[in-house]
Amino acid sequence: MKNYYSRPRTLITGGAGFLGSHLCERLVSEGHDVICLDNFFTGSKNNVSHLMQKPHFELMRHDVTFPLYVEVDQIYNLACPASPVHYQHDPVQTTKTSVHGAINMLGLAKRTGARIFQASTSEVYGDPEVHPQPESYWGKVNPIGIRSCYDEGKRCAETLFFDYHRQHNLDIKVARIFNTYGPRMHPNDGRVVSNFIVQAIKGENITIYGDGHQTRSFCYVDDLIEGFVRLMSTEPGITGPVNLGNPSEFTMLELAEKVLKLVGGKSKLTHLPLPADDPKQRQPNIELAKDKLGWEPIVSLDEGLKRTVDYFAKLLKD
Repeated sequence: MKNYYSRPRTLITGGAGFLGSHLCERLVSEGHDVICLDNFFTGSKNNVSHLMQKPHFELMRHDVTFPLYVEVDQIYNLACPASPVHYQHDPVQTTKTSVHGAINMLGLAKRTGARIFQASTSEVYGDPEVHPQPESYWGKVNPIGIRSCYDEGKRCAETLFFDYHRQHNLDIKVARIFNTYGPRMHPNDGRVVSNFIVQAIKGENITIYGDGHQTRSFCYVDDLIEGFVRLMSTEPGITGPVNLGNPSEFTMLELAEKVLKLVGGKSKLTHLPLPADDPKQRQPNIELAKDKLGWEPIVSLDEGLKRTVDYFAKLLKD
């Protein structure tokens, strides 16, 4: 569909969520005409309220499991609950969001000729036997576990994207997102960064699952959004999947200590059993992103945590 206007028309599904709202903000500032789509299961109008008066920003309530008819040049498909607490609440709907949502957005891209971006996840690697994880690694995923609705849903979405690319010559971009944190995270999403910060601010004991020696790598949200934009602007032959995350690896105990140092207070560490299928290691190999996008994270964990603690301190105070 030809665009007779100078501004790129960009659809962002899940646009009122944590990542989506930051992407909306970035693209509006860069002159895009942005449609922010969300069903508000985990997203919030508060995340995009500061954009509502912008003439080139539009908020639409819609669920991606139903078809959508709009005219766009670009689609960022971010819609899906991404924390275990939220995606396990209604696992059937989670799988539908990934699979039906991908089908509907790919159909829209096919009709309009739009370039389409899929927000995939490091969860496609499961509990990895290869460390750090390159894009060539196929993963070790339990197809029938309590996390499978998200893991396998995202894996199927990737399959659909590449089949549409091969069968219909669709212009696709696929990013595999590793643990990301920052302002506008949901305070009750059950993710480790928000959990630790909220518990510390409230003076509660910090809950560590297992012995705390399992590792994660934490990417600040601004760095991740920069990766999104760079991947979306590459030539058509670069489809991905591309890992986007911070390769610096930390144990849960190290993260808890950093949060306690920033927040202060008298919170103690308590240990609970490790949840089923919780991966012991997760660290991206980002050589492909460095090579094809000229991208790597620049915000340190200490600086990113400080900004995130400031956000949650204000949020919980209000």
